[in-house]
Amino acid sequence: MIPRYSREVMTSIWEPQSKFKIWFDIEAHACDALAELGVIPKESAKIIWEKGNFDIDRIDEIEREVKHDVIAFLTSLAEYIGPEARFVHQGMTSSDVLDTCFNVQLVKAADLLIDDVEKLLVVLKRRAYEHKFDVCIGRSHGIHAEPVTFGLKMAQAYAEMARNLERLKNARKEIATCAISGAVGTFANIDPRVEEHVAKALGLEVEPVSTQVIPRDRHAMFFCTLGVVASSIERISTEIRHLQRTEVLEVEEFFSKGQKGSSAMPHKRNPILTENLTGLARLVRGMALPAMENVALWHERDISHSSVERMIGPDATVTLDFALARLTGVMDKLVVYPQNMQANMDKLGGLHNSQRILLALTQAGVSREDSYRLVQRNAMKVWEDGADFAAELKADPEVSAKLSDTEIDDKFDIGYHTKHVETIFARVFKDA
Repeated sequence: MIPRYSREVMTSIWEPQSKFKIWFDIEAHACDALAELGVIPKESAKIIWEKGNFDIDRIDEIEREVKHDVIAFLTSLAEYIGPEARFVHQGMTSSDVLDTCFNVQLVKAADLLIDDVEKLLVVLKRRAYEHKFDVCIGRSHGIHAEPVTFGLKMAQAYAEMARNLERLKNARKEIATCAISGAVGTFANIDPRVEEHVAKALGLEVEPVSTQVIPRDRHAMFFCTLGVVASSIERISTEIRHLQRTEVLEVEEFFSKGQKGSSAMPHKRNPILTENLTGLARLVRGMALPAMENVALWHERDISHSSVERMIGPDATVTLDFALARLTGVMDKLVVYPQNMQANMDKLGGLHNSQRILLALTQAGVSREDSYRLVQRNAMKVWEDGADFAAELKADPEVSAKLSDTEIDDKFDIGYHTKHVETIFARVFKDA
């Protein structure tokens, strides 16, 4: 995490103060359950809540000696609690604290990411309706194909992010489990009812079977989901970058007063935000692989996953949170140029209607092979000589023998390409 690509609302989840507070809550809730079961005195559980505290510098000092972060924490905690501290961590193992805390942090992060996507969806919906019928050329292989509308591009982005919203909700549910099952997960030294109590107190579900650690397939799914969301951010960002190219210039990132695009060329207005988002997406996606590799641990537990998760937990969630917020800002202020869209549509003399002519010829009795040949030879004149497509078709005796000038002109009606926009919008926004 670096401040340039971080938002405090997310980074605070991963700060030592937040982490150790969760550790304490886990231990204290476990003591409550143990007191209810008669394992420890109820008064002791009460004292643990009242006196429980920790000092981060002291924890670091102790850890430098004992080389164990949970023991260092428990030692610092005991210095505040006093004799009753002997009941803390009864029957528990370090992973009970570490894994449950990690999942609490991931749930909190997921809640923020879900909120981020919901805010992005509001913006995408507004821009979709704003440009619902602003016609632009669709491109396949980067080459002019047939007309779409910019509203449809935004509707596609909305639908994609709506799927991501559901994926994040599922990922949150997947990761919201608690394990207080002791060494190797057998509950030999702690009652399963303690786990149930702690899980309920923290808003989690009990892990059905843990092997001293919570199974890492859950975490793999979580981080893979973040990678998918990041990939969607990159797809939308790449589209904006292409559409902002000078030769296209159908949209443009908002360029604020006083902003400068180049240290050398004062005229430059570059798509720096979406370029930045493309890079950030690569980072988040790259963290999915080590999460998947963490699934295969030795026997009931090793800690090969630990160093990975200490990095990817904060880095992936903080980076994705920042990226979603940035993309929302980009789309909210995106400058759209319908006049440039129309100018680009007109560059190839109506070639985007070639399929309509092809189909009309087949309907008029010409074989598909001959229809394709007739349309293509006239289309190539537009490509090579800058001719007008409709004029070339009308001048072609083989075409005019089957289609009148009026019938040809009819095939150049732009409304033909937008007649189902309402249908698509109804499908995309039916529940929105």
